[in-house]
Amino acid sequence: MSSLLALTDQRSYHLYRKETDMRKGFNQLCGIVINELGRQILQGDAFIFINKPRTHLKLLVYEDGGFTIFYRRLEEGAFEVPVFNLDAKSMQISSDQLHFILKGISLKDIKYRKRYQHNSSVC
Repeated sequence: MSSLLALTDQRSYHLYRKETDMRKGFNQLCGIVINELGRQILQGDAFIFINKPRTHLKLLVYEDGGFTIFYRRLEEGAFEVPVFNLDAKSMQISSDQLHFILKGISLKDIKYRKRYQHNSSVC
């Protein structure tokens, strides 16, 4: 993956539920974010769009005074997406889940082991 795109937990990732026409550019994708998802694009969240055969993925993010589209086309295979609530227009995923999707790692077989979480309110 390009070093220009950092997948970090400091950003929220929203996977759009419907298949997306990959001819859509910045303005059309922003329109989906604002009009269909009711979200603000300028807050730095990332929005993920996948086409119907799940062979193309676009990630739209606003950072450093401009928009960036990360576009991946698979030569073989398809992107796996998590199971969606059918009533939801999008779902929030972690940076790890997005990384797994991009790398072709099966989301069904991922098992997270319990880890210590530091509670900052306790000294």
